[in-house]
Amino acid sequence: MTEQTIETKIMPIAKGIIDEVKKAVIGKDDIIIKSLLAIIARGHILLDDIPGVGKTTLAVAFSKAMSLDYKRMQFTPDVLPADVTGFTVYNKQTGSFEYKPGAALCSLFLADEINRTSSKTQSALLEAMEEGSVTVDGVTHTLPKPFTVIATQNPIGSVGTQMLPESQLDRFVVRLTMGYPDLESEIAILKSKEGGIRGAEIASVAKADDILLMQNAADEIFVDDRVYKYIASIAAATRTHPQIKLGLSPRGTVALASMSKAAALLKGRSYVIPEDVKFILSDVVMHRILLSAKAKAAGVDASDVIRDISARTPSPKILP
Repeated sequence: MTEQTIETKIMPIAKGIIDEVKKAVIGKDDIIIKSLLAIIARGHILLDDIPGVGKTTLAVAFSKAMSLDYKRMQFTPDVLPADVTGFTVYNKQTGSFEYKPGAALCSLFLADEINRTSSKTQSALLEAMEEGSVTVDGVTHTLPKPFTVIATQNPIGSVGTQMLPESQLDRFVVRLTMGYPDLESEIAILKSKEGGIRGAEIASVAKADDILLMQNAADEIFVDDRVYKYIASIAAATRTHPQIKLGLSPRGTVALASMSKAAALLKGRSYVIPEDVKFILSDVVMHRILLSAKAKAAGVDASDVIRDISARTPSPKILP
């Protein structure tokens, strides 16, 4: 895809979505952009933060701006896997079993407070996130395209929470933190009529076909072999770093490349440069690595280790 095509077809769609979501999520432009990048990269998003900072508002705003079929599920300890995937029931009139779709059969699924439910229920999402389908009683049901999971989790240590397993964390292309709004943004929130999302304000500026167009366009973004080597070198560095116990998986390396291509697309380029990789590096990698016990005892933060790896890994000379 040429840069002229990106500028005339892709950029207006992306800008329209971002502008609409910004009406509901005030002062978090970086989070909005990276969330859209994850959707374009066909990935899933983990929003890790305290309650009340706009995680649900962000998901609802995206669903309205993109005209996507949206469902939300509050993950509590009594939620069952069948609530997510669906179940079959016997129909006496037809004499056959019928499939009743679960909450995950939609284009945008919000799994709210995912780390408050049981591991068995959390695992019910894994097939949907990885394969784009759910299997119930031996029958596979394909999910609509596009399909994105936006999961929220409260910080570990909050009442009723539990840690997500590494295998599940690895399915999320990014982990984002909303954070508290700055002073000006919080004043703007207070001045709004409801202090939150108002459905009438979010216009539908894109459709499912537009999202698929952006996803397919991202697939066509060119990546030079030097950039591939740069991405692979970063992944290798996480596996040998003395402060990291568990490094980036191959799935994480693929996610890093996919997000870099999406970043290049949103910047109007038909090729990836190292700055695209650096822009999303921490968000893609931080939840996929485990620090060593010695690093944790020393109070080392994962973001500091990633910055160290980024600084030590030579980047190729590719100009925008």
